Amino acid sequence: MNAQRKARTEQQRTALTGQEGAAWRRWGPYLSERQWGTVREDYSDDGEAWFYFPHDHARSRAYRWGEDGLGGISDDKQRLCLALALWNGHDPILKERAFGLTNSEGNHGEDVKEYYFYVDSTPTHSYMRYQYKYPQGEFPYNDLLATNRARGRQEFEYELLDTGIFDDDRYFDVTVEYAKAAPDDILIQITAENRGPEEAPLHLLPTLWFRNTWSWSDGTNKPEMTAVTGGKGTSVIRTTHGELGSHELHFEGDVPLLFTENETNHERLFGSANASPYVKDGIGRCVVDGESGAVNPERTGTKAAAHYTLTVPAGGSSSVRLRLAPAGTDISLTRGFDTVLRDRRKEADAFYAALTPPSLGEDEARVLRQALAGMLWSKQYYYFDLEQWLAEHGLDPWSPEAHGVRNREWFHMVSDSILSMPDKWEYPWFAAWDLAFHTVALAVVDTGFAKQQLELLLNDAYLHPNGQIPAYEWNFGDVNPPVHAWAAYFVHMIEERLTGHSDDAFLERTFQKLLTNFTWWVNRKDPDGRNVFQGGFLGLDNIGVFDRSAPLPTGGRLEQADGTAWMALYCQTMLQIAVQLAQEKPAYEELIVKFAEHFLWISASMDRIGERGDELWDEEDGFFYDVLRLPDGQATRLKVRSMVGLLPLCASTVFRPDQLAGIPHLTERLKEFGRRHPSLKATLAAAQAGKAGGARLLSVVDEKKLIRVLGHLLDEGEFLSPYGIRALSRHHAEHPYTFYVHGEELRVGYVPAESDSGMFGGNSNWRGPVWFPMNALVIRALLNLYAFYGDDFTVECPTGSGTQLNLFEVAKEISDRLGRIFLRDDDGRRPVYGGQEKFQSDPHWRDLISFHEYFHGDNGAGIGAAHQTGWTGLVATLMVVFGRLSAEDYLSRPGGRAS
Repeated sequence: MNAQRKARTEQQRTALTGQEGAAWRRWGPYLSERQWGTVREDYSDDGEAWFYFPHDHARSRAYRWGEDGLGGISDDKQRLCLALALWNGHDPILKERAFGLTNSEGNHGEDVKEYYFYVDSTPTHSYMRYQYKYPQGEFPYNDLLATNRARGRQEFEYELLDTGIFDDDRYFDVTVEYAKAAPDDILIQITAENRGPEEAPLHLLPTLWFRNTWSWSDGTNKPEMTAVTGGKGTSVIRTTHGELGSHELHFEGDVPLLFTENETNHERLFGSANASPYVKDGIGRCVVDGESGAVNPERTGTKAAAHYTLTVPAGGSSSVRLRLAPAGTDISLTRGFDTVLRDRRKEADAFYAALTPPSLGEDEARVLRQALAGMLWSKQYYYFDLEQWLAEHGLDPWSPEAHGVRNREWFHMVSDSILSMPDKWEYPWFAAWDLAFHTVALAVVDTGFAKQQLELLLNDAYLHPNGQIPAYEWNFGDVNPPVHAWAAYFVHMIEERLTGHSDDAFLERTFQKLLTNFTWWVNRKDPDGRNVFQGGFLGLDNIGVFDRSAPLPTGGRLEQADGTAWMALYCQTMLQIAVQLAQEKPAYEELIVKFAEHFLWISASMDRIGERGDELWDEEDGFFYDVLRLPDGQATRLKVRSMVGLLPLCASTVFRPDQLAGIPHLTERLKEFGRRHPSLKATLAAAQAGKAGGARLLSVVDEKKLIRVLGHLLDEGEFLSPYGIRALSRHHAEHPYTFYVHGEELRVGYVPAESDSGMFGGNSNWRGPVWFPMNALVIRALLNLYAFYGDDFTVECPTGSGTQLNLFEVAKEISDRLGRIFLRDDDGRRPVYGGQEKFQSDPHWRDLISFHEYFHGDNGAGIGAAHQTGWTGLVATLMVVFGRLSAEDYLSRPGGRAS
């Protein structure tokens, strides 16, 4: 009973709306892990963001648009920031932010070279825990840079563990815990544990600073922080901000307080005079270089830190306590501190115990919790005013002279919000299709935040007036797959399942904005009006023979199986939403018919009657391919067996009889449509009632195509890895696809790990690894198809094994394989960590789980961005779905369970 009461406490906080709900979320993990090297901070003439603002500048140069820090927090407008800074007595600089390599420095693109973990968080951030592994020896900045630069794309990356810096366990585990006594009363405990064989010194500097908003425009009031007298045994910094008011940060002990300004050190970087002797790197210069004059003796400024000098015994630990609250709050660092911290930990335990399906084991529960913690820690304040940014480049966005400048067409856009990031170091900017998948993971832990994120990108401050959704910071005008509608419907269904409440108002708002986006797709990406779509790379980077976002070397254009399948799925999910809304508002019936008819046209375009060489379906291979249409009208299929050809399977959606019962004229309207267009007869036939309870199916693949595509999908020699579905068939390991252009051979082969090509920067690879978002869509399709075909329809899984499974069992098998990436195997090893022995066997490492961007197609090792809990956090959603819902659930209510 007590555990249930504690769980309700966080559940109640999560469910709060309005001002009270916003108050609990006002403070959170909203700092970036990397602000340097971003497009926002790039004011160069050539658009080379990595070179304009490198890591070496970050400690000395004030940021324009955001802030970064280690394990930090800020308010929801990032006005006041708090984070960790460390010095081990050997490093050349103060450790204030995570170090990593730029795109050109890493042999596989940009890559963070630190070990930090988002261990825990509740949805309201009433409790959070972060852990960072800090070496006791000099951090090997130069070694990491030089060795990685010298390695080629065929070689492994050189990681921090490879340098030997953690030998003999000479490092600190630094853990930061946050616990809110009230929405604006935050307790912080920082614990440093010495894992080494000898005592070791550690300089611990919890740092408080204001984001610099005053250096960029006249008339902006400059905030201030100053030292004030606190209670016995405490040191206090008081802050004053025109919008945020006054706060106090109380430190345990009589500790030195160091003050400087969060302003650029022009003398160090540019050889020009500073307006003040106290600049951004002043605290670091004082601590590391002994420059006492680098900090303000008046103990006032816009950046300050408490300087704890600790000696941590071998195998022992040292802790310090802090508390941040509005000035004048009666607080204590002793009275009630332990009680609040203990209560918030227990509430977090109870919250996740209630969320976790009882069928999950201890290790599965650990993976689920850390996955969702990573999702919640990956929130970031993202500020970017495009018109202002262009003006600061000296450009008028209306002028023809601005043509060619990055994001010039997006001058309407103003982002000033908390956004879910793919990875706050490698990708500290939102990406539209990533964000949609994030919400599918977030829906199981914080449905309200998931809905808010989906609506945010459809707000007029983001959505282009022409209807395009901004893609990502490096090129907002690029094209991401249109998954927003599916994500919105999924989040709606999850909320209905969890709470019993159907938020049709959310669906309607989303639907109305998506109508504009759907129209943009039809007008811009179907140039011939034949319902065969283009779209460019569509998030799949190097999956094709060509760079699909660049002009083709052959001329002509690419008709894309994935672009067309995405639009088929878009039609289906818009149709699902319209059906839901029509239950109460009959005016939506016309849009139901519109999207049903449009889907039928798209489906028919992918495989017209008769065998033709210029359509996407290849009857001989039983697979879908892109079609290259040359300037002279000739067409040829590009027979790369990849996720591109599996996506048409994902365009499968089932409708329950009771959903359609309230729309009596739909069947007759579709029959009339079929009489007018006999060429669509075969496509219409697929929408007949199924065997499982009369459900109806809209699908690009009929039963014959389904069997053939599944034969490839479930073949362990092709797509089915021990750890999920590969993005490219393993068939291409021995049979690479080749294409010749002007005498040059272009080749696509199976590459299960890092990319061997520089296409799209070389830091991602779709030619073999396992990617969670695509696997999630395949699983969704299989569940819908199961709801239509029922238990009697079975296939061999794996292909050739002789084992027959129904489609629910196939979906669960794929989900289980994905989960296996993170779980200990029979030997106690986690595939995600591959051959990294420290992570496999050390008790202080093996239960800290990294959620990578993608995974080795053969052994499941994590690859790419190491903290992309974003869409890889979908592992938590899969565990919840299959842990709580049975095959009978899908047959009894198809289309209404995690669709």
